[in-house]
Amino acid sequence: MSGIKPTGQHREKRLSAAFVRTIKVAGFYGDGHGLYLKVDASGAKRWVQRIVIQGKRRDIGLGSGDAAGKTLAEAREAALQNRKAARVGDDPIAAKKRSTSILSFEEAAKSIHELSKPTWKNDKHGQQWINTLTTYAFPYIGKRRVDIINSSDVLAVLTPIWNSRPETARRVRQRIGTVLDWSIAQGWRTDNPTKATIKGLPKHDRSKVEHRKALPYDKVGDAIAKIRASDAGIATKLAFEFLVLTATRSGETREAVWSEFDLSNAVWTIPAARMKAKKSHRVPLSTRCLAILKEAKALKRQSDDLVFPGTKEGKPLSDMTLSKLVKELGIEAVPHGFRSSFRDWSGETTAHPREVIELAMAHGIKDKAEAAYARSDLFEKRRALMNDWSSYVGNNKI
Repeated sequence: MSGIKPTGQHREKRLSAAFVRTIKVAGFYGDGHGLYLKVDASGAKRWVQRIVIQGKRRDIGLGSGDAAGKTLAEAREAALQNRKAARVGDDPIAAKKRSTSILSFEEAAKSIHELSKPTWKNDKHGQQWINTLTTYAFPYIGKRRVDIINSSDVLAVLTPIWNSRPETARRVRQRIGTVLDWSIAQGWRTDNPTKATIKGLPKHDRSKVEHRKALPYDKVGDAIAKIRASDAGIATKLAFEFLVLTATRSGETREAVWSEFDLSNAVWTIPAARMKAKKSHRVPLSTRCLAILKEAKALKRQSDDLVFPGTKEGKPLSDMTLSKLVKELGIEAVPHGFRSSFRDWSGETTAHPREVIELAMAHGIKDKAEAAYARSDLFEKRRALMNDWSSYVGNNKI
């Protein structure tokens, strides 16, 4: 582009937004301070900056000047930043080339994962590392270049899970830090904002953590084995295992009635009235869940339709019954906490998509792109997920 001389009408005044929008005559129109609007014979417009960099005159393309491109104000700002850089001896052209080679957070994380494969204790550990970031970090910062990620970006990742999943949040923070430390080593940034984010996070709500206390997912199988071996009532033991394997809420399981089940198709449809979100929810039933229901069928009373009847006629098991049993057996969790165990297992150890996991837990999908993808309830994909969970729990017990 060097050597192009300003043509077209001679202008003493700076360009105006209206002129930029309407000019159709081919030419090279100056705005001052080395900024020009180049109009081609075809009518296409582009911004050009003529600038002296390290003693040499250079022409820098600043992008399209068409309606969908840079506005006059944006072009002026870009030109100003280039002049500032050139004034202190920097080369904005070289900087632009460097910026295009900088990886996004997702690309950097995947590169680290690949490079670290020989050092993982095992494949499972390596998969957990990348799955944690895929589930919790990529939706927020995956597409951002690692050189521009700041503390507010890290806070956006951690805040939603800081109190609800403190251990997971700790791992996510540590792994984001690993990616940013690697980026420092690549020369792409000079600091690691994860070290300062702790000051911007709320103190852990200990009462909530205790109320929703969850087991590590690799201990869930042992917990079920303890429940099975206990002297609790059969309905209580079956309800507990069913609750864990379906990742449902306590009330959804305890108040289940036989009319909600299609056993021939292995589907449980919970009506909207019994769901927290007031939207009906289909639950795919694993082979083990069907076996539990077969055992529960023998407990059915003529007077009611409850799957897991309590001791009182026509009344379901109470939430206290399940909570008390877990506590008496020394299981360091509460019934609701097993949903978190399922969430952590599926997010950290499997390749099941995040939207499938969220739908399995009857959570709404907030991300618009994911919501568009998941217009259906992804039932068969959820069936595969729940079968995997059932198999995992069944194989991970003493």
